[in-house]
Amino acid sequence: MQKRKVIFQEDLCKGCELCKIACPRGIIKMADYINTMGYHPAQLSEPEKCSGCLSCALMCPDVVIRVERGGVA
Repeated sequence: MQKRKVIFQEDLCKGCELCKIACPRGIIKMADYINTMGYHPAQLSEPEKCSGCLSCALMCPDVVIRVERGGVA
């Protein structure tokens, strides 16, 4: 089984929270800080619980979420 890693391009996130709504595990939160665009970017609160299901990446209107496949876990 390949492990997937979710990467948020926090500097480009507009904080719309659609990824947060789409996450079936409820592990996406908005950061406490503001990015260079003036928004609270999305981030994983518990990355170890992420299944890499792609729901967040598919929902993101600005395509700032990338899911990478790793080696065998």
